[in-house]
Amino acid sequence: MKSIEELNAIRDKMKDQVGLRSENPDCTKVVVAMGTCGINAGAREVLNTFAEEIAAKKVKDVMVSQSGCIGMCKYEPVVEVYGPGNEKVTYVEMTADKAKEVVEKHIINGQIVNDYVLK
Repeated sequence: MKSIEELNAIRDKMKDQVGLRSENPDCTKVVVAMGTCGINAGAREVLNTFAEEIAAKKVKDVMVSQSGCIGMCKYEPVVEVYGPGNEKVTYVEMTADKAKEVVEKHIINGQIVNDYVLK
């Protein structure tokens, strides 16, 4: 059994990551397609990378979540980014390294990474 101090430490460590999944209508939403084919193509690592990078960089007003299959199997892993007041941007064939780049360029600096966008 864990002590109160250990439980408090775990809670504090997880606070930022839990906040990544809470709904806010004015936040940027990052949705990773997690159907069977997406998971097989590496979507779980992509989802984890988005969550870890956003937490590590202390980016506020970003929600990271997952969806089921979105029907674009040949482009997996697929990530959709919804910015408040902007159209959805669909990134395809994502990897952990590409996710880090999208966080830095798109989520933080507002520049769409056209090399990874569905054409």
